[in-house]
Amino acid sequence: MAEYLKSAADASLEIPQDVTESVREIVDTVRERGDEGVRELTRKFDNVEREELRVADAEIEAAAAELTDAERRTIDNTVENVRAFHEEQFSNLEGFEREFEAGVTLGTRLVPVERAGVYVPGGRKPLVAAPAMTIVPAVIAGVDTVVACAPPQADGSVQPAQLYAMDRAGADEIYVAGGAQAIAAMAYGTGTIPGVDKVTGPGNVFVIEAKRQVFGHVGIDFLAGPTEVLIIADGTADPEMVATDLLAQAEHDPRSRAALVTTDRDLADDAVDALDEQLPTLRTEEIARESWAENGEVVLCADRAECAEIANDWAPEHLQVMTDDPRELLDDLHSYGSLFLGHHAPVVFGDKAVGTNHTLPTLEVAKYSGGINVTTYLKLLTHQELTAAGADSIAPWAAKICELEGTHAHQVSAEKRITSAEGRELARDLELEPGGGVDLSEGAE
Repeated sequence: MAEYLKSAADASLEIPQDVTESVREIVDTVRERGDEGVRELTRKFDNVEREELRVADAEIEAAAAELTDAERRTIDNTVENVRAFHEEQFSNLEGFEREFEAGVTLGTRLVPVERAGVYVPGGRKPLVAAPAMTIVPAVIAGVDTVVACAPPQADGSVQPAQLYAMDRAGADEIYVAGGAQAIAAMAYGTGTIPGVDKVTGPGNVFVIEAKRQVFGHVGIDFLAGPTEVLIIADGTADPEMVATDLLAQAEHDPRSRAALVTTDRDLADDAVDALDEQLPTLRTEEIARESWAENGEVVLCADRAECAEIANDWAPEHLQVMTDDPRELLDDLHSYGSLFLGHHAPVVFGDKAVGTNHTLPTLEVAKYSGGINVTTYLKLLTHQELTAAGADSIAPWAAKICELEGTHAHQVSAEKRITSAEGRELARDLELEPGGGVDLSEGAE
C-alpha cells in the first residue's frame, strides 16, 4: 500500500462560471464584429492600439535583427530538431489500399487539414520553443496554410524571439491577437484573420475555455491545464537532480503539479530537503514555492510495479523515470504525455531542444490522447471502390442489415445492386423481405 509522505488535492479543469461567460462575450464579439471586434478586445485586455492585425515582413525582419546571433542559432537548433523528429514520425505513417474480395477494394488515406491555426501564448514567460512544437508538425503534415496568432507586447509588437521562431518554424501568416479573441478569430475568421479548420496550442484558462466553446465549428487538439511532472525514482537517483527536475516544472505556474514516486524513503527525504534548499536560489522562487506547497506530492511505494500503477493513474503530462534500469518499466507504463527515460533525460530537454513535442495532455487526458504530432493535422479518410460483381456480392448482406434496422431507402439502394442469380440466391438464403429494389421470386432475372 503506497504511503503519501506529502499529498495534494486532486486537480481538475473546472472553468469558473465568470470565465465561461466572459469568453462567450469575447467569442460573440469576434463573430459579430470581425476585425474591429479583435481591435476593441486588444485595446481592452492588452491596452494596445494596433490597426494592422497581420504582422508585416518588415516586422519579422526587425525581430530577427533584434536577436543576437547566438539567440537565432539557439532557436534554429530547436526548430531543426523538432523538424527532424516529426519528419521521421511522418515517414512512418502510411495509408493502404487492398482488394478484400473480388471486386471490393477498400483503403485509407492520410489527408492534411487545409488550414490550421496555432496559438502561441505570452503569459508570465513567453515560451520561445512553443512555435516549433505547433507549427512544424503542421508544415510536415502538408497543411496548405498555417496561421499563427500571438498576443502583443506593450508597444503592439510580438515578442521578438517568438516572432522569429514562428517565422522559422514555417508559419504562412502571423497575426497580433491574444487570448480568447485569437481563438475565436481563427475559428470564425474576421475579414483579415482567416478562419481555419483546426486550432491548436496551449494557453491560459481563457484560451482553454475559448477552445472548448469553438470546438465543433472547428477541431482542436485538446484542453490542457497547468503543467505536470511525475518522477519515478529509486535509490540510484541523485536527490539533488530529482529536486531540480521537480522545480523545473513547479516554476511554470502556481497550479503546476510535481510529484515524486519512489521505492526509497531516504531518497524521498533527501530530495525534499534538496528542494527546500534550492528554492531560495531560483528567480522564480515565489511561483515554484507556492506550486510545491499547494500541489506537490511525494509517494513511497512498496515496489516498482506500484510506482507504475500510480503513474498510470496520474497519467501525467511528463513522466520521468530515474532508476538504474528505466526500460524495465517501459511495458508497464501506458498513460503519459511524454516519457523521459534515465538519469540523463530531464523534461527540459523535451520542452526546449531535443525534438519531441512539448504540447502535451494534462489532467489525465493522457489516458485517451497523446500530445501534438503530425497526425494532429491529418485526417484518416477511408474509401471504397466496387465493381458490379463486387457490389452484387455485398448487396444482399447490406440489404438484410437495412431490413433489420428499418432503413427502407437504404435497403432499396442495396437491393438495386443485386444483379446476378447468385446474388438473388444469397438474398433468399438470408430470408430478405424485398423492399422494392429487387425481385426475388423464383425465375426472376
